[in-house]
Amino acid sequence: MKDCCNGGDDRKAAFDLIVVGAGSAGFSAAITAAEAGKRVALVGHGTIGGTCVNVGCVPSKAMIRAAEAVHAAQAAGRFPGIAPCTHAVDWPAVVAGTQALVAEMRGRKYADLLPQYDTVTYVEEGPARLVEGGVEVGGRRLKADRIVIATGSRPLMPDIPGIDGVEVLDSTGLLFLPEAPESLIVLGGGYVGCELAQMAARLGARVTLVTRSRLLPGAEPEVAGALTEALRAEGIGIETGLRYRQVAARDGGVALTIERSGRAETLTAARLVASTGRVANTDGLGLAALGIETDARGSIRVGPDMATTRPGVYAAGDVTDRDQFVYMAAHGARIAVMNALGLAPMTYDNATMPWVVFTDPQVAGVGLSEAQARAAGHAVKVSVLSLDNVPRALAARDTRGLIKLVADAGTDRLLGGQIVAPEGADTIQTLAMALKMGMTAQALGETIFPYLTTVEGLKLTAQTFDKDVARLSCCAG
Repeated sequence: MKDCCNGGDDRKAAFDLIVVGAGSAGFSAAITAAEAGKRVALVGHGTIGGTCVNVGCVPSKAMIRAAEAVHAAQAAGRFPGIAPCTHAVDWPAVVAGTQALVAEMRGRKYADLLPQYDTVTYVEEGPARLVEGGVEVGGRRLKADRIVIATGSRPLMPDIPGIDGVEVLDSTGLLFLPEAPESLIVLGGGYVGCELAQMAARLGARVTLVTRSRLLPGAEPEVAGALTEALRAEGIGIETGLRYRQVAARDGGVALTIERSGRAETLTAARLVASTGRVANTDGLGLAALGIETDARGSIRVGPDMATTRPGVYAAGDVTDRDQFVYMAAHGARIAVMNALGLAPMTYDNATMPWVVFTDPQVAGVGLSEAQARAAGHAVKVSVLSLDNVPRALAARDTRGLIKLVADAGTDRLLGGQIVAPEGADTIQTLAMALKMGMTAQALGETIFPYLTTVEGLKLTAQTFDKDVARLSCCAG
């Protein structure tokens, strides 16, 4: 790896590829090209490592796990003979430990990798702009016929009257808040909002989660309902089916006025957290001048080959109008490079892409929901199984959740499924593989699964299409 910001000899040289953005997608693109022997300029355009390691996946999951440890001690009383206990939480120490982990991961998985790739030239972090024939950054012009944009996204602030007059935390602000918040109002019931609300509540904050529609609006209604019930059982206030009217400062904190069924209500807390979506980092890139189309939220429009509307320019990750998951960002970046450099034709396919919400119980899904399957023209049949029918959940004395499978009624082919369960994140990959192989519900129900596992619930749910599994003995069928 060369660094053209430290006196390297590549300042005026042409590259085979320029990658703008050094996060998960950017590194995937640079490494893919380097492994093919191509000369790559990797332009930082922000902190090396991007969203995931710095302010997203790594810090949030680290703090979620810490919160789970606290909750596990409190929930131990569900087992006969075990007394629950309450751990003291040192919020500043938890945050400091999280920051240390972020620094370690940023080095190990990003900065320290670069010296292993001799054909990659890293350009110092700074704003970049696409121009004819290349990219301008730090007063220099880098030349290449092929460019991959991977600049990611940032939190979106909701448009609520008065919100500009109060201090609002985004997901990053909450994860690195130096002192423990006494109480929080969390705006937004999507993945991030649900995860952060539960994490903060388990670490000692009084939390109200507020959303216009319902929690996880893209999930199955039964799944969203099960998660809502689980969060409320932990004392998290959940306000749904409303609209935001106003935000104002009050008594050293914030007041949020909402309207529901024509009636106004005011909620108060010490802090306000916004988790209402993200917006692509496309400002200042000069896209319009090059004819690169974006949608209403600034996301770059790409085709199945990850090409933009400008020949030779590709894009991947959260900056595009594709799936907003780090693993799909890396996957899309590889597709972009393979097509951009003519290495091998590849297309973006998310038909069997699993997704996970790291609440507890975890929520995960793959394939089509019931509504999506019907909209696609399938004659649909569904099977829903509560976890009190799964031996693993009974043994763990934790039956929060359910599993839902969707299949084509005519062919019996599985179309999708979702799960709410403590081990749902790991369980979903088995269903993803079943969908990828085109399995039927009958075949899944006849597959051998290890006993006393959450994944066995997939087999039981598949059997529930045709029989009452409550009438089976353990391991029968």
